[in-house]
Amino acid sequence: MAAYTEEDVGNIVLLEHVNVQIPDQALATLFYVVGLGFTRDPYLNVGLNNMWVNVGEQQFHLPTRTPQVIDGHIGLVLPDLSALETRFSGIQDGLKGTRFRWHRDGDTVIATCPWGNEYRCYEAGAKFGDMSMGIPYVEFSVPPGAASAIVNFYERVLGAAGTLKTENGSPLGRVEIGRQQFLVFRETDRPLRPYDGHHIAVYVANFSQPYGILKERGLISEEVRNHQFRFKDIVDPVGGAPVFALEHEVRSLHHPMFARSFVNRDAKQSQRGYRRGRDAQIPYQE
Repeated sequence: MAAYTEEDVGNIVLLEHVNVQIPDQALATLFYVVGLGFTRDPYLNVGLNNMWVNVGEQQFHLPTRTPQVIDGHIGLVLPDLSALETRFSGIQDGLKGTRFRWHRDGDTVIATCPWGNEYRCYEAGAKFGDMSMGIPYVEFSVPPGAASAIVNFYERVLGAAGTLKTENGSPLGRVEIGRQQFLVFRETDRPLRPYDGHHIAVYVANFSQPYGILKERGLISEEVRNHQFRFKDIVDPVGGAPVFALEHEVRSLHHPMFARSFVNRDAKQSQRGYRRGRDAQIPYQE
């Protein structure tokens, strides 16, 4: 084995945002901003048709439309789970009648948003590198036998490193992204929720090769504009059979928003217990 392979980074260098539609910005604000403690982007999409919510160096994009729900869950890193539990207790009455719920499970807080998306919240620590707030991973449920083909697709088409393993009796594929992010595709034999159009946005170092392969196979769903393209169908590279649907917004490093600095607030700040100079939350551990 070559030395220092742990220093290698695959072609996908960043998972920037997860996009799920929501029908009500007020309820979304209660859950994502007041409850989870994240920050609405103060500069872009500040109207009523969409809201961008900053999570460390990542975002949620939440267009105001029919709700979308990922079959799986989204991993979150936060600086303090005890503070999260306090905030969730404070928003329970405001979210009555929705699908919102939460509970503590060992070192994890598992929460469901008002429309059914599941979030697993972890406290910052060595497991997530220097990330103190962010989206380290997204896990998707996939059909039996799909994990191997999906990992193969990411390796051959997008140039990302992937691994296959079995966890708690379930085969899964893991695709590495940048320094401390990844995607998980866990096989299940239960009926899957129909794909509803949610998407993820990633940045790649080599833009032309994935585009060329996908274009040749007729898989580009949105042509290149503003340094990005989109595709939806993940196929088996051997034979081309469709395996899984997940729209990817694929951006080059020339995209003007690459490495954009996001505003993050310290959710512990309050009017009565105000601490001068502590308004901002640093998304990484110093």
